[in-house]
Amino acid sequence: MWNKPPFPAPPQEAAPSLPRRGFFQSVAAGLNGAALTYLLGHDLYAAEDSQAHHHPRAKSVIHLFMNGGPSQMDLFDPKPELDRHHGEAYFDKIAGEVEFPDKAGALMRSPFKFAQHGQSGMWVSDVMPHLATQVDKMTMIRSMHTTNLTHEPALYKFHSGTEFTGHPSLGSWVSYGLGSENENLPAYVVLDDPLGLPVNGINNWQSGFLPAEYQGTRFRATGSPVLNLNRGYVQPDAVSDYERDLIGRLDQAFAARRSHLPQLKSRIGTYELASRMQLEAAEALDLSQETEAMFQLYGIDHPETESYGRRCLIARRLIERGVRFVQLFINSQIWDNHDAIATTLAAACRRTDKPTAGLLQDLEQRGLLDSTLVIWGGEMGRLPIAQLPADKNESNAGRDHNKNAMVAWLAGGGVKSGFVYGETDELGLSAVENRVSVTDFHATLLHLLGLHHEELFITRNGLKDKLTGVNEAQVIREIFG
Repeated sequence: MWNKPPFPAPPQEAAPSLPRRGFFQSVAAGLNGAALTYLLGHDLYAAEDSQAHHHPRAKSVIHLFMNGGPSQMDLFDPKPELDRHHGEAYFDKIAGEVEFPDKAGALMRSPFKFAQHGQSGMWVSDVMPHLATQVDKMTMIRSMHTTNLTHEPALYKFHSGTEFTGHPSLGSWVSYGLGSENENLPAYVVLDDPLGLPVNGINNWQSGFLPAEYQGTRFRATGSPVLNLNRGYVQPDAVSDYERDLIGRLDQAFAARRSHLPQLKSRIGTYELASRMQLEAAEALDLSQETEAMFQLYGIDHPETESYGRRCLIARRLIERGVRFVQLFINSQIWDNHDAIATTLAAACRRTDKPTAGLLQDLEQRGLLDSTLVIWGGEMGRLPIAQLPADKNESNAGRDHNKNAMVAWLAGGGVKSGFVYGETDELGLSAVENRVSVTDFHATLLHLLGLHHEELFITRNGLKDKLTGVNEAQVIREIFG
């Protein structure tokens, strides 16, 4: 069994029988000792620090999080019974599952048309024409469900496995278990929307009780990638090099005398990473190196898709450079379609459909899709009944939250292509066949990355804290390719 300590362990006394450690100690006294020790030590011990439990099917993740709760029966899970029973009363049968009962209406058919696409014949509605061309790359999970129908706890549940704040996020657990393949970039990068943070804000990518180095690092899609990353003045490179070396030696000396404060090592590591990021991060986000054809593929040439397309393209560039987990958020709750779903959901699709399809196509063309797991989904689904606006105008109706049925899809990274897993009932209210909980989803994701959900833990207060918690988790092996 493999388990990292809860915090980086304090330095151990050198043993004469280990010449490698003796070498490190001797060179540490030199001018460049601190930097050399770090770089060589990281290379030599990388296998110990970033050890998978079994052979991974994927080595990196791009998580396209659609916060707000995309409507499953309006996107990927058509329900002919809603057409047949449109307008019939149904609230009394599901009153306990409705968050806003005073606005509940009758059963409501989808305002969108569905068609089958690809060799797999997967159903997609007409508001996602670009993604419909990529269905043969996907595993579609129609039978997901969660535990809370309110955004804040549902978001915490999806990102950290629990409905409460203070726990490590999914990306933090992955970077804690596997680390980064690039010393000059963080293992876990977040590309949030310039228009605003999602519900729960930066807590969506917190490291919780893991060391701070495993929290998500926010990159901006335009301008300086990380605020305050570069110094505000110019000086010769030789002076900068000497300055970094001196600070590194002082940091190491300070930490060596305070072994009772292991968090110092994490803090020093964070500053060292920031120093190395000054060049690498700027290069990774420099889209001037991309062609006009690539801009068109991602929709960066159109105002409505420019922002999300830019972040999707940056995600690919980060994965190419060894970042382990890249997470994209959309501002506010564009998928929270309580009103006028015919227009608001269509608008959400217009912003994200082409960039998402472009990302899948680009990853495949570059040979990256086999090793990159792309995930799409939100924190909940929607109800089959209408949610009426204040004026009770049915033409402006939307859908309320639904914790019993939600949809997600995965592509690449060792999952089947053109495959549908699980089903909901005839109205799309509840997952009924091959049900997949959020905990199951987390266990499956970790497994695809070579990590066992029971063996990736941190010992805290005598207990083993895990992403999957104390819940029973099932790895959904049926979706593996």
